[in-house]
Formats: sequence, C-alpha cells, structure tokens
Amino acid sequence: MNGNVIISGRGLCRHYQRGSETVRALDGVDIDIHAGESVCILGPSGSGKTTLINLLSALDAPTAGTLTIDGRRVDGLPEHELVNIRRGTVGYVFQKFHLIPTLTVAENMALPLLFLGKKPDAEGLDRVLGAVGLADRAGHLPKELSGGQMQRVAIGRALITRPRVLIADEPTGNLDRQTGETIFDLFVKAVREEGVALVLTTHNLALAGRCDRTVTLEDGKTKR
Repeated sequence: MNGNVIISGRGLCRHYQRGSETVRALDGVDIDIHAGESVCILGPSGSGKTTLINLLSALDAPTAGTLTIDGRRVDGLPEHELVNIRRGTVGYVFQKFHLIPTLTVAENMALPLLFLGKKPDAEGLDRVLGAVGLADRAGHLPKELSGGQMQRVAIGRALITRPRVLIADEPTGNLDRQTGETIFDLFVKAVREEGVALVLTTHNLALAGRCDRTVTLEDGKTKR
C-alpha cells in the first residue's frame, strides 16, 4: 500500500430495528484505508455501501466492532468529540451539493474553515479554487453555475481543510459522463498530490476501475 493506515475497521456492524425485525445493514466488515490510495465501495442498492462510508466518516456509529481514525479509537465517543474528528480529518463530497445559495463560490468553499475557527487565507483559497478549476468563478453564486461547477465547489469545500480522508458518496451520479470523468480527475489529483485517502461509492464501473482497489459489499458483508 501507498501509506499509513488512516482508517481501520474491524467487525463493523450496523443493526437497527424495523418493527420486530432486526435489519443488518452492515454485518461484520473488516476494512483498512491507507493514505494516498483510492478505494471504491461497490455493491447493489441495499448492500450497505452508504452505511459503511457513514461509519468510516464517523457520521454514524457502529452497533458493534471497532473503528480507528487517524490512530484514534472513535467507536463509542460522544458526538461532540466526533464532530471535532470529522472537521479536522475528513472531507465530504455528496451527490447533492448542499451549497448555500446566498454565498459566493469562495464563501461556500471557506465555510469549513470558519467552523474550525480558522480565518480563510487568500493564498489557500486561491490554491483550492485553482485546483478545482474555478478561479474565474470565485465571486459567482451557485445559481450562476452548472451542475459540474457546483460539484467542483463541493469538492473544493471538502479539500479546503486539507483533510486526511476524502469521502464521496455517488459524487458523479447527477453529472454527464464527461463532467463525471473530469470530477474524478480532481479526486485522483488530490490523492496523488496531497496524499489524501479517497473512499467513494459509485455505480460507474469505468470510474471504479480507475481506483487503486475496490471493496464489494453484498447483504452487509464483504463479498469475497
């Protein structure tokens, strides 16, 4: 592998009750994510893909199993501590862009820094704007952007804090093929140049094939 283990999960389970039925959304998954590698989580709908990345990014807690992020055991931690881990270590790119319509491109990108209590510096913001190809759109509002450009803003927002891990749930699902490939190129660039660990889900097998490795889930378990 390319680098140190950033996320390590052992026996990860996520069970919940639906009436009298116990739903085993995730049922005993072992996984390691290394710095500087890209990992694609594959599987049919209902296989546990989103559940797994929600656990890996500490957005949700496992019912059982252990999870370590950046050397720290995080399963069982209270929410206020998980918030700090998420903000400092993990960047998120979701299928829905979740941009604030009244803020400019640059302001939307800078939001995570404000949540961390950091003042955005012009040089760092310019670096990310350039990296995602939006240097000429910094003052534009989301309504003035295309879908691909809005996704670039979401990627820039995720990268602005220099996260150790970038989590992307179906990041190209609403984009045309060419735009999706361009967006994926930005992910690859972050992995190669920043040493970021990339974990994504996609139904696009061509993009999955460009990742360093794939993990396939079936009925909440890793498919061998």
